[in-house]
Amino acid sequence: MPLGKHGKALTDWLLTTDPHQRIRMAMAGSAGLLVLGCMVLMNLMAMAGLMRQDWTIWWTLATGCGPVAAILLIRSGRTRHWRDPALTQFQIRYALACTAAAYVLAGQARGGVPVILSLILVFGIFGMSAHQIRWNMAYALLLFSAAFGLVAWLDEPGRIPALEAANAAITVMVLLGSTFLAMRLQRIRAHVARQKLELTRAMALIQQLATHDELTGLPNRRHMMALLEAEHLRSQRDGRVWMAALLDVDLFKQVNDTHGHAAGDQVLQAFAATVRAAVRGTDVLARWGGEEFLLLLHDTEPSAARPVLERVREAVRAQDVVVQGQRVGITVSIGVAARTPGKSVVQLLEQADQALYQAKSQGRNRVVEAAPPPAPAATAVSGIAVF
Repeated sequence: MPLGKHGKALTDWLLTTDPHQRIRMAMAGSAGLLVLGCMVLMNLMAMAGLMRQDWTIWWTLATGCGPVAAILLIRSGRTRHWRDPALTQFQIRYALACTAAAYVLAGQARGGVPVILSLILVFGIFGMSAHQIRWNMAYALLLFSAAFGLVAWLDEPGRIPALEAANAAITVMVLLGSTFLAMRLQRIRAHVARQKLELTRAMALIQQLATHDELTGLPNRRHMMALLEAEHLRSQRDGRVWMAALLDVDLFKQVNDTHGHAAGDQVLQAFAATVRAAVRGTDVLARWGGEEFLLLLHDTEPSAARPVLERVREAVRAQDVVVQGQRVGITVSIGVAARTPGKSVVQLLEQADQALYQAKSQGRNRVVEAAPPPAPAATAVSGIAVF
């Protein structure tokens, strides 16, 4: 049932609105309820005459102080920047000390203490590192060894040594078994975390391979088409102008034939780096296929595109690619077209391709702009020109 307005306000006041603090408060509150149940159990055994009631009252007061102190400290926010902001280790170790004291006080009811001990160990089992598990194991063994010794030294009336040995053995078995289980779960968690990290890396690699060219690291043709379509839809909504330019490395086949395909790959990598350095960070360069590249110029008017592309052409012409000790000079031919209303992405690319063909046929190493679409013809109706 959803909380009402007042119930939500009360919950926010108790647990705070910080999601991390709410989790810590909820865990501390759960631990407090567990300790409260153990205190009730101990007092019921005292009322049944299985242990001294005066000692049980003092034990109850001391045991209750730990969870209350933890809850108040967490709620105050003072623990927020501590190494253990949820005070998990403090609560576990305080509860272990109180449980060891309960073992001494419980008298004939000591057989129920291992149950309480197992609940305490299981409560913190998922949040502990391997180091903390080992430390708590040593700490608990030390506490209960002292408790076993104290019980033997007190030698209470009616004490049965064989029963005490059995209780001690059960307690140690609970400690060892819980520690083994905690270590096993910790290893499983670490293994799952490693697998998750490896899967994340593999997915990132697959995504990279699916959307980017392996040689140059640029977006590939498929990914670039998706970017162009997205840009086209945005421009239809807000009327923004953008340009698409096809860049083709001139006489690239001669580079492969003269220096080999490895040298050709090196030239393409250098070309991609040079072009990216010459354009804005918001512009997108993609490998379109072979030695052909596509440049998306965001928010660019036709008058502003020419200087950018001339800068690219000059940078490519001036770049110095050294292959096997020899300088390989290249140039680039560029055809560019502007997005206009009613023009699809395919039509835009066809216009850029035609402009690139003209740049090649005119001697290469040049920028050619696609011709603007013709203006719609006027039709005379009753002496009025309708466009």
